[in-house]
Amino acid sequence: MQTTQVHDWINRDIQSLRGYTVIEQVYKGYSGDMKFIVSKPDKRFFLKCFSLSELDQKQAEYDVLKQLETLGVKCSHAIEIGRMTVVALGFMVLTYVEGEDASDMLPRFSDEEQYEIGLEAGRQLQLIHQLKADNKVEDWYSRKAAKHLRYVEQYRDCGVRIAGDSAILSFIEEHLHWMNNRPNLFQHDDYHTANLIVRNKAFAGAIDFNRMDWGDPVHEFLKTGFFSAEVSIPFSIGQIKGYHNLNEPSETFWQLYALYVAMCTISSIVWIMKVKPEELKIMMAKVERVVADHDQFASIIPRWYQAWNGRLA
Repeated sequence: MQTTQVHDWINRDIQSLRGYTVIEQVYKGYSGDMKFIVSKPDKRFFLKCFSLSELDQKQAEYDVLKQLETLGVKCSHAIEIGRMTVVALGFMVLTYVEGEDASDMLPRFSDEEQYEIGLEAGRQLQLIHQLKADNKVEDWYSRKAAKHLRYVEQYRDCGVRIAGDSAILSFIEEHLHWMNNRPNLFQHDDYHTANLIVRNKAFAGAIDFNRMDWGDPVHEFLKTGFFSAEVSIPFSIGQIKGYHNLNEPSETFWQLYALYVAMCTISSIVWIMKVKPEELKIMMAKVERVVADHDQFASIIPRWYQAWNGRLA
């Protein structure tokens, strides 16, 4: 992408970014959006450019970000959305959350500092989950169960197998009913350390809401087990405790957590084979780790939580 093109787009169509001084393209992440950090003399912004076929989805994301701002959530705030006049692209302008990825910074901090940042991440997730789906959104069980069955069919056809997958699939099938009558709340759906920003050893905000969905809030925590716990167990325990007001989670929480983690082992293999097959080995290592964390799902509470929980307060 030539930055001269972006200069033209801003000057022609993006009012909020006029008067910019520097444009820097961002290549990190899995989304197909073109992403840029755009600097003005007093502030930085995040610009996403995307196919017009995604405009309705991006408008929904934009509207949710506006609502989260009114709730006081620490996250990217929506500034402007629209379509280009010359090229067939849409655009969204967000505030830039200053700081560094938690996945990079947390290992440099003490256990206590990591835990405190996790507590705030959990409190912020509570705020995010105040948004409720409207009645047009199908119930969570119907959507999630159907999606899982599609993933199982694709998994069986993909040519890759998880060791002990029969036990995982049996655990899921026997406990799908746990998802009945769960709330339909807003889900960030990718809430883990790579999408959380820290600054001055404190939680600064959540970014990357492009996978947003509606459903069971416990579903958010499967990314804690898959990704965040690999980076920082103290942070992960802090997030769980912060979300639960420093109390121990209920058995229902852990049942659903284990179910969603188990389901994610299957969907992750299908997803990586479609999107980045060259990273299959990396994903398989994550899957094997979380399966071991749950002793092939004989245990609903992961080993890392049981081992570390008493050490942190």
